[in-house]
Order: sequence, then structure tokens, then C-alpha cells
Amino acid sequence: MRWLETDTANCSVQRTLDVIGEKWTLLVLREAFNGVRRFDDMRRHVGMSEPILADRLRKLVAAEILRPVPYREAGHRTRNEYRLTDKGMDLFPVLVALLQWGDRYCADEDGPPVVVRDRVSGRPVAAVIVPAGTAGLTARETESTPGPGARPVPADRPARPHRSRANASAATGTGRGPDTIDG
Repeated sequence: MRWLETDTANCSVQRTLDVIGEKWTLLVLREAFNGVRRFDDMRRHVGMSEPILADRLRKLVAAEILRPVPYREAGHRTRNEYRLTDKGMDLFPVLVALLQWGDRYCADEDGPPVVVRDRVSGRPVAAVIVPAGTAGLTARETESTPGPGARPVPADRPARPHRSRANASAATGTGRGPDTIDG
């Protein structure tokens, strides 16, 4: 059977896009992989409206890509942090592939704004196709660092949104960034 003779109703690409194919969904995942867990932090950093973010978080939780973890700060109501599940962590190569494509075809002349690196060697990572059963790096074995095209947060957005202890540790270099994301 040739490709044009196959039914695409059960296409895995189509089914995946049904779950994560919206721009805002991918940006929420980008934030989650970079250790951003809290609603207000995501909203401020990405610049999306509260209703859109709430909808995307609800869908990602329903798809078991993120899981809500309750927390409460003194004097405030209980709220949720959103952490990647194992299913969510499996999307890391997808995000790296999108980043790599964007760096090649969409980056400013200054270069990529973010570089994902192997934590051990410090070398940049690349999304590649390897034979089945061949181990590659996981999100926990990498870190995102500012690239030559990185720019500061615009002045009209808070430069330092509230961070969880794990996120604060990652920002100060005392944590391990993405591997502080509990799956």
C-alpha cells in the first residue's frame, strides 16, 4: 500500500496536533520545561490572557501532560503549580526540534535567543533521528541558557515574576533547572 492509499483518520501527527497543536499550548509547555510552574508567572512571562492560559492548562491537565500540585502561601488561598508528567516530559524532543527549526529559519541575525545544553559537557544539543532503542538526552540532562540573541524582559512586564523555591534555585544557579520539575 502506498501513502496516498492509506487512511489518515488515525494519523498520529493529527492526533498529537489535536492535543498540543495550538500556539499558546506550546508556549505553556516551553515555560514548564524551563521550570515555570505557577499561573501568574506563566501569564506574565508569555503575555497571554488569563482565560486563554486557564483553558490551555485545563486541556494539558486533562491530557495528563501537566499535573496540578496544590500549594499555599501564608495569607493566600490554595492554588496550583503545574508540573510536567512523564507523558509531558516525553514532549521534550518535540520542543527541541521546534526550537532548532526556529533557530535555523526564524532567528534574528544576533543568533538564537536560547541554547539548550547538555548539563555534563555544556555542549549544545540537537534534535536528531536515531535508531529505536538508542538512548538520547532527557530534559533533566539539559539546561536552557541565554543565547547570543537573548533580550531582556520588556520594561512593561515585571522582570522578576514570583518563583517557586525550585525556580528561584534554578535562577540563582543553586538548582538544576528543568530537572527540578517533578514528573
